[in-house]
Amino acid sequence: MIEQMVVANPLWRAPRIHGELKMLGIAMSERTVSRILRELRRPPTQTWKTFLHNHLDQSVSIDFFTVPTITMKVLFVFIVLEHRRRRVLHFNVTEHPTAAWTSQQIVESFADRDALRYLIRDRGSIYGDDVRLRMSSMGIEEVLTAPQSPWQNPYVERLIGSIRRDCLNHFVILNAKHLKRTLASYLVYYHGSRTHLGLEKQCPTPRQVSSLGRIIEIPQLGGLHHRYERVAA
Repeated sequence: MIEQMVVANPLWRAPRIHGELKMLGIAMSERTVSRILRELRRPPTQTWKTFLHNHLDQSVSIDFFTVPTITMKVLFVFIVLEHRRRRVLHFNVTEHPTAAWTSQQIVESFADRDALRYLIRDRGSIYGDDVRLRMSSMGIEEVLTAPQSPWQNPYVERLIGSIRRDCLNHFVILNAKHLKRTLASYLVYYHGSRTHLGLEKQCPTPRQVSSLGRIIEIPQLGGLHHRYERVAA
């Protein structure tokens, strides 16, 4: 039990843990608890999951993913995701990403809104001095994930997986223009129609729940997906 408390509550020390044990009717002296703690390996700080949860309203994440075209060119998609409502604030496509191009995309992401406090990204070399200086000037604090740890950027990784499964795996991409048009169409569906487990089965742009009227089927992404609504009979 003590080890479970230590792992779940890395900020607790012996007095707090002893108090919780007392509330559970476990008779043990604080000195004994302190001795046990010295033998346990304690987490250095709050868990990564706790950080993400506690800063949900103040965080965005960014990432690149690649898409091949019918002519075997590789296109790079840059995406900026706001964590609170899982909204895609900005995306763009390029064949040759650079640090200068990436920093400009970050500026465009917050062109009509205040920049959020934390930006989570991996340690890719594309995020050079241009990117770091631009984020610093916008008052954004970078939070870097550990090397080869995509699980530390779970929201944007899950989004990229959804984009592939729901959309790109079912299209043959012709060129950058076609890819941008396809992604824009998918994001209309993603924001306004697709329900999300992390949003209690709501959408980033909440849908109205209706229980009256005839159910109709509305095709989206050319019929790849559908939205269901009720209309007056």
